Amino acid sequence: MFTRLSALALRRPGLVVATWAIVFVVGVAAAGSLFSSLDADLDGPASFESERVWDRVDALDPGGGEVVGIVEGGAVPDAVVADLRELDGVRSVQTGPSDDGKATGVLVELDGTLDDDAEDALVDRVATRLRAIDAPEVLVGGELLLDREVGELAEHDAQRAEMVSLPIALLVMAVVFGGLLAAGLPLAIALCGVAGTTFTLGLVALLTDVSLYAINVTIMFGLGLGIDYGLLMLSRFREERGAGLGVADAVQRTLQTAGRTVLFSACTVAVALCGLLVFEDATIRSLGIAGIAVVLVTMAAALTLLPALLGRIGHRLRVPSSDPAGSPGADHGWFARLARMIQRRAWPVVVVVGAGLVLLGVPFLNARFDDPGVKSLPRSSETRQVAETIDERFGSVTAEPVLAVVDADPDSPAVAAWLADVEALPGVRHAEVSDISRPGSTVIDVHAAGPTNGRVAQRVVTELRDLEAPFPTLVGGDPAEIVDFRASIAERLPWAVGIIVAATFLLLFVMTKSLVVPVKAIVMNVLSLGATFGALVWVFQEGHLSGLLGFDPPGSLDLVMPVIVFVFAFGLSMDYEVFLLSRIREVWEETGDNDTAVAVGLQRSGRIITSAALLIVIVFLGFAAGEIVPLKQLGVGLALAVIVDATVVRTLLVPATMKLMGRWNWWAPRRATRLLDRLALSDG
Repeated sequence: MFTRLSALALRRPGLVVATWAIVFVVGVAAAGSLFSSLDADLDGPASFESERVWDRVDALDPGGGEVVGIVEGGAVPDAVVADLRELDGVRSVQTGPSDDGKATGVLVELDGTLDDDAEDALVDRVATRLRAIDAPEVLVGGELLLDREVGELAEHDAQRAEMVSLPIALLVMAVVFGGLLAAGLPLAIALCGVAGTTFTLGLVALLTDVSLYAINVTIMFGLGLGIDYGLLMLSRFREERGAGLGVADAVQRTLQTAGRTVLFSACTVAVALCGLLVFEDATIRSLGIAGIAVVLVTMAAALTLLPALLGRIGHRLRVPSSDPAGSPGADHGWFARLARMIQRRAWPVVVVVGAGLVLLGVPFLNARFDDPGVKSLPRSSETRQVAETIDERFGSVTAEPVLAVVDADPDSPAVAAWLADVEALPGVRHAEVSDISRPGSTVIDVHAAGPTNGRVAQRVVTELRDLEAPFPTLVGGDPAEIVDFRASIAERLPWAVGIIVAATFLLLFVMTKSLVVPVKAIVMNVLSLGATFGALVWVFQEGHLSGLLGFDPPGSLDLVMPVIVFVFAFGLSMDYEVFLLSRIREVWEETGDNDTAVAVGLQRSGRIITSAALLIVIVFLGFAAGEIVPLKQLGVGLALAVIVDATVVRTLLVPATMKLMGRWNWWAPRRATRLLDRLALSDG
């Protein structure tokens, strides 16, 4: 396979480069329209009870979204209310004073039959009319503008992250490789990977719902992995050139070694991301699709475009020093000395580092998961200001109720009796039959104490579902969506973890021909991720460093992001594991000496892993500097996972544990290794 790829790259480099140039141009062209076709708030799965309630309510009362205005300084003129009611597509307009009488709230509900374009145009007209009111201050928000603002901020955050991280990454790579020409090659791989995935997501969006955050994940992960793979292969090419090979032979050897590592790494990461596909939530699934796509497209670019470019311009790249201590493939140096020092103190290192990682993960035991709602936006957000003003100053405007849909007539005595039982539940302020009820279908608004998505409202959902009723009952509403989502995550997470662990174990076994090394890699990944999640709780739930990172602590972790961080960070950790183990395995097969294999393997891969980790952290922190809190959690979480994994785990735990295991590191049943050899799946 790799021989054929190298032959293609060397014989037809123009064709390969032209193909990827077309992919890049088409992907960039598709990016402009892709943001508008994605959604920041996807509907829940049809299996959710809360989603079935929304379907029943929409059938009874097909209302649309809402635009909310807060007018400081008195009442809203009657002429404005009349103008709003006359707009085609406006269903109703309601006004009401604030508790202090100094402001007026305006609730404009749109018709639920509008298509997306008509709805967007009407939202603009309503917002323009509200802002034209002669008052000291007018704020306009609501759920429709919330979705739009999240989309605009997500696009802005992605563009700003690219503008900040790419120049810094280019500068760092220029220092690492001693020139801009070499530094530009990994960036070319990354950009082609992102562009190709963007086009792919556009096709996927034609078939199914795709989350708006899929673009951010594509850019974040694509840039990181593209730089990783490019660095690995470029470093190996320079190493082979330093050993005396010509450009063509160096390209072929690079594909046979580093190319094979990239293939295994990409497969490992992609398989880990497949764990996201078992979840019911459309947002999680679409992020999984985006992640898998960007891994595979970036891998394809690394295995085809980079060899073609090296074949054309490889002779212009600086050949490293022939001095073994100064070459990328040196067998002695700082990393080798560190490995041997760790090997002499293996037990203390394992105990201290292992205990430290466990201690760092302790805060995660107290983690809380919730939907941050408008708190995911910065305080400068007008939509957030509207929502917080309503909560603080409009006590008469209660939080969104829990909805119960029962199969009975609204005036049935059984409904009245059940309504009394509902009002007796702890946390329920009052309950009433909604005016959208129809014969045979009664909708009951259950108003819980506290905010819409608060813990009291969620507890009321659970109690309502457990409450006996003489008729079929469904319980939904905004608080129920969180309850259903949390239950779905808890149900599907073991399956996702099982798929990730089993597939990762199998791929690492195929690569290393060892049963012990994959087990150790998975255990160390769990320790590393535990420390990462502990840090996320410390930062985002407890609010430490919130001033530095520029966010208001929501008091919890986002419902979706911990799952995303776990899967993506697990894949990235295995990425570096494959980088390191591939070099250790090479030396082990050459020498049969475990300690030497670890020291030399770490020396040969340590510099490239450190450089790749530094660059990918730069990319992730570029996204952490954005304004949307869930994306901050993703950026910070992945950056922390990479830092812990590329430093503490790879340079301390790996040498120490492999020293303690000795030759047992490479144990596997002979039948299994012979089977791998027959299938040509070994190093060969």
